Amino acid sequence: MNRFSALFIMICLPFFCIGQILTNDTIPRIAPISYEIQGNQVIYGAQMPPLNQIAGAPKAFYTYYWEFGDGTYSFKEKPAHSYKKNETYAVKLWATNNYDNGKPPISRPKSIKVTDAEDEASLENASSFKEDEDLLLKRNREPIPNQEMVFITSYKNNNNYISNGKLYLFYNDRQFKNDNFIIEDTRLHHEERITPLDLISLNLPENDIHTLLASNSSSVLYKRTLIAQDTTKRKNLPLTLEESKTLYRNYQIIEFDNMKPGEERNIFRTIKTTPEMIKDTSAIVTLRSVYVPDNNFDNHTVKDTEMEIVTSHDPNKMSSNGWLMNYRLVRFKRLKFKVRFQNNGEGPANTIKLEVDTPEMFDKSTLEIDSMYPECPICPKEREVNYSCLDTILKKDKIIFQFNKIYLPGSEQKNVEEIDSTKGFVKYSMKFGKRFHKKKTRSRTSIYFDKNEPIITNYATTRFSPGISIGAKAGYILVPELNNQREYFIGATLSPFKSYRAYYQAELLVSASSFDEIRNFETRSTQANGIENLIEFSEANKYNNISLYLIPASYRYNFNNLFAIGAGIQLKLDLTSTNDQETTGTGFIIEGQGQGQIITPDRDLDSFTIQKLDDTITNFQTGVFIGMNLGAVRIGPSLGVRYVYNFDTPNSQIQFYGIWKF
Repeated sequence: MNRFSALFIMICLPFFCIGQILTNDTIPRIAPISYEIQGNQVIYGAQMPPLNQIAGAPKAFYTYYWEFGDGTYSFKEKPAHSYKKNETYAVKLWATNNYDNGKPPISRPKSIKVTDAEDEASLENASSFKEDEDLLLKRNREPIPNQEMVFITSYKNNNNYISNGKLYLFYNDRQFKNDNFIIEDTRLHHEERITPLDLISLNLPENDIHTLLASNSSSVLYKRTLIAQDTTKRKNLPLTLEESKTLYRNYQIIEFDNMKPGEERNIFRTIKTTPEMIKDTSAIVTLRSVYVPDNNFDNHTVKDTEMEIVTSHDPNKMSSNGWLMNYRLVRFKRLKFKVRFQNNGEGPANTIKLEVDTPEMFDKSTLEIDSMYPECPICPKEREVNYSCLDTILKKDKIIFQFNKIYLPGSEQKNVEEIDSTKGFVKYSMKFGKRFHKKKTRSRTSIYFDKNEPIITNYATTRFSPGISIGAKAGYILVPELNNQREYFIGATLSPFKSYRAYYQAELLVSASSFDEIRNFETRSTQANGIENLIEFSEANKYNNISLYLIPASYRYNFNNLFAIGAGIQLKLDLTSTNDQETTGTGFIIEGQGQGQIITPDRDLDSFTIQKLDDTITNFQTGVFIGMNLGAVRIGPSLGVRYVYNFDTPNSQIQFYGIWKF
């Protein structure tokens, strides 16, 4: 190798390597679909890219979701599927990377031409509905901002006749400022049709007396008595729809026809999560599905699907619905929490312990377990039992949930194909304590599978919206530099409601003040004969002002419920200023100079004048202040004192006031 070649390689190699790194970073991971036809079955698989293990997390792995193009699906890694008709089908795969810090791999749809179909359904299409169940909801993954997920709606005709009905999907909770979801695609396989939203109308029989009905027709709005309904099976469809519209901004309606008794169908929606989705990774969002099995009746099924917002696909997670609460209204509200877990081992877990960090501001005595999986009864206290149960232990700063004598298979266990069978959860709720502060809380869970090392979840965060607190303020202002001064003020304050520690407060005050000012001065004039006239004036001013005080923002800090300090900027402007002025002049004649000077009073030079001077929008002042409050400083009445230093005279001002915050 000559010198020129070596120099060329030394110069170009770094750029080549950088180019390779940049290229590899920008190329998305691909998981191409493969298939093999064996008789009347098609066996599917995919070539998966390597996983990027998250440091400190359990072993990374993929989960799979397949759509076979004929209205059926599977969550297996390598499913085998039998088709009923000889057609060409578009097969799709969504793979999810768990404990992996990269993006999910992309799989292009695969066109499969079937020429040897059979009439019987394959094994994976066996019914997953329980007895009397007619609506099932599943998804392939939890939502991550700016990623896709698939939402599966399965419905069944439990009537003994052919029926026509509707399916409603309500999404984008109104409690969140931004939309969380966009429906990118809806895949229908049984001649269902999407109903335009502007064609919605509801009709009721004349004897209906329990409905709040809205229609797009020219009819009036009927306000009826509302009745309580069950959360799953309901009979008042108009009420359910109106209630759902108040909870969600968007909805989609799908109509279906000619559904045979016992028939099961699936609808698939690709839902894109928006970049503006809530960034709080412990928050819970919901979708509501309403299934009307027969258009001739109002009987229907309602199911709400809760989903935790995540930043990575981690099956061990803690979440809460308290991501942003109104402090005024949460005293008697039950705050919901959910801890979910997955056994990623090679064998089953018999004991699972969840140690949940729980801040003291929660009242643990109000704990209620809403649901769990594996389902089992609550363990009796002070007595050992030989059956599966969930034990709950309350400690000062923890709640411990322990599943005893259960069987939760591992995802790496032999013959375990259904990944959902390896997952579990505990969903519980509790209230705040009697004296809880308006401050952010963080909770997380240590998950123990048998005697293995714990898996630590994310933090579930609860926080409060600032809220608005309006305060009434009144007091007295002392200005030591002014004579006979009096000033009283009233006004209002604006601040966050019952802030725990630091917060900002704005104030607007109006005052009425008066003070006296005496000014002495003299004038001199000399006559032609050399005699000098002297007039000594005494000017008495009595001011009466109406002033406006503005505190655009002051920083305040509550040390506890009874003591707070604050500092800020104060602006003052006299809206009106009236001066009742009396000027008295005393005249003298001065003859001679030096020691022989003679001063003689001259009444002819005396004077007395009275005048009233009015001015508006004058005497603008700026200053800074520091002060403190004693009393119910977070909410309620308190007393305060504030020292203000103005940059213009009079410089010093002391305010004494009372304030009541609401």
